[in-house]
Amino acid sequence: MLALREVIFEAEQAIEDIYFPLDCVLSIVARMESGSEIEIGTIGREGMSAFPLLMGASSSANTCYCQVRGNAIKLPIGIFRDVVASDPHFRQRLDRYLQAYMNMLGQLAACNRLHSIFARCSRWLLMTHDRVTTDDFPLTQEFLAMMLGTDRSGVAIAAGTLQRAGFIQYTHGTIRITNRAGLEEAACECYAVARKQFTGLLRPT
Repeated sequence: MLALREVIFEAEQAIEDIYFPLDCVLSIVARMESGSEIEIGTIGREGMSAFPLLMGASSSANTCYCQVRGNAIKLPIGIFRDVVASDPHFRQRLDRYLQAYMNMLGQLAACNRLHSIFARCSRWLLMTHDRVTTDDFPLTQEFLAMMLGTDRSGVAIAAGTLQRAGFIQYTHGTIRITNRAGLEEAACECYAVARKQFTGLLRPT
């Protein structure tokens, strides 16, 4: 069981273990000199935390930690490398996931620049909902603001609008998705594009 904000790997430090989320969500976070942070990627049960290793590195410029608590499979780096080297099909699946993930990053970069906080908040909630096994998950306004690269007031307005529309309930640091179809209508096209990357590229061959 991974706890909220439990560190998976630190920036510029050697990665020792690989995590395959089951019902938790991991965040890849860029940290500025000022100490501020912004999420630049998420990992759920569709993937794993070993991007730097797949690209020949042993560390990352960014930090990874648990965004929504839950369970994950943990593999020491030695075992992971042995399995990748001995199983071409497994490596192919990882490469397909890496491609989908990189495509998603490009889409989300455009989303953060072009779309409203309301649409981005809806997209983020949907992507998180896809990766957990419940309609409820813990989430503070402070944490969501950091994930979206905005301030708490903007998140409060967006979450309040979604709640008044009946799409979510937000109480005591917990989000409940109450109308997923409505939330999909509120999200920008980036949610559908990002989801398609995984459903297409990860389909069994």
